[in-house]
Amino acid sequence: MTTLLVLTHDIINSWADDPKGPIALHLKQKLLPVEGEGGVIFPPTYADIGYNIDTLSDGTRVATIDSVGSQANRMEPIFKQAPYSNLVPQIEIELHTKDEDDGTKHVDTRSILDLAHRSADAVVHSSPTLAADIAKAFTALKRRGDAGPLCRLAPTSLVFGVWDSRGGSAEKRPRLVRSMIRAWDVERLYAAAQFNSIWKALDEGQQEELRKEAKAKKVELSEKGFADAPAIFRKSDKMPAFRDGSPNLERRVLGGVIPKGRIEREITVNLVALRAIGGENDEASKANRRYLLALALIAATADIELFLREGCHLRFADNDAWVKVPRRGVPDSIDLASEAAQETLLSYANEAVKAFNSKWPKGDALVHKFDLKAAKKLLAKKDEAAPAAE
Repeated sequence: MTTLLVLTHDIINSWADDPKGPIALHLKQKLLPVEGEGGVIFPPTYADIGYNIDTLSDGTRVATIDSVGSQANRMEPIFKQAPYSNLVPQIEIELHTKDEDDGTKHVDTRSILDLAHRSADAVVHSSPTLAADIAKAFTALKRRGDAGPLCRLAPTSLVFGVWDSRGGSAEKRPRLVRSMIRAWDVERLYAAAQFNSIWKALDEGQQEELRKEAKAKKVELSEKGFADAPAIFRKSDKMPAFRDGSPNLERRVLGGVIPKGRIEREITVNLVALRAIGGENDEASKANRRYLLALALIAATADIELFLREGCHLRFADNDAWVKVPRRGVPDSIDLASEAAQETLLSYANEAVKAFNSKWPKGDALVHKFDLKAAKKLLAKKDEAAPAAE
C-alpha cells in the first residue's frame, strides 16, 4: 500500500518558492449521476450545435459536461462562505435600487466573486470608484509585474485567470486552477413531448375569435398556450426538420446522454504559472505566491455542488487521489483530501492572508455603484479584442 505524503506548511511553501519543485498538482475525480451508473445526464447546450460532443478516431464520443469557464464560475463563490470568506475582500457592486410595495427599498447587488470575468468584468469597468483602483492594479501588474495591488482587491482574478481586454492594460493572466468535466463513450438521446391545450374545450365562437386575434397580432396560438403543440424539433432557421423523408437528428429536441464510460472531472493547479507571479520586491513576491497558492489549493480541493443544471445532478464517487507532477519521472501521491489535509490548508491560508487583509478596503469602501453613463461609455469604446466566451 502506497503511503501518501502528509501535507505540511513547509511543503506548501516549497511548491510556491522552489523553482525546481513540482510543476503541477493534478486530480482525476470520478463522478456519478445521483441515479447511479448508466443514469441519463444532460450536458450544456450551445447555440447552433446543441451538445458539444467530439468523436475520436476510434469512434468514441466524448461530451463536455462542464466547461473550464463554467467550472471556475462554480468554484469562485466558495470564498463568499465561511470558513473561506475571511480569505478574500468581499467587494460588492450595487446595480440598482427598487421601491417595494411595502415602502422599503431593495438594493440589487452582485459580489465581484459572482462576475464571469471577475475584476475585468464590464460591470466593474462601469463602477467608477472600483474601476479606478482596478485599473491601477492592472497597470502595476502589466508594467512592474507586481501582483500585490490585485491581491489586495480581487485575488481570485489571479487564481481563476483574468484578461483586462476592456481596460487600458490588456493584461492577461492564465488560470492557476483549471477544472473541466467530460463524459466518455456517450450515447446521445432525443426527447419528444406533447402539450395539450384547453383548445378543444372552447366553443366554436371562442375559437374563431382567438384565431382572428392571433392573426391580427401576428402570433401563433400555440405560443400563447391556446393550441396543442408537439415538442419534437428545436427551432432553427438553418436546419430542416426532415431530410430524405426522415427526421433530421441534428434538429431533434435533445434528451441527454447515457455515459457508457467514465464521467470525470480533471483539476490541475499550475505551479509554473504561480511561480511567475511577482511583487514589488522578493519578499512581496513570496507573499503573493504563497497567498495565491493557498486560495488555489482551497478552490481545487473543496467539494463544490455538482447540481450543474436540470437533468445533470452528479456526486463524487471515490476518495480523491491527488498527485504532484515533477518535470520528469513518475508523479507522487499527495494527501490533499483528508480532513487533516483540509485543516492544514485552511490554517496555511489563514496565515498567508495576514500579509494582505490589513490593506483590504473596509466598510463602505467595499461597496461600489454601477453607473449607467460609464456603461454607455464602455459600449462606445472600441476593444482591442473581445474576451473569450466563458
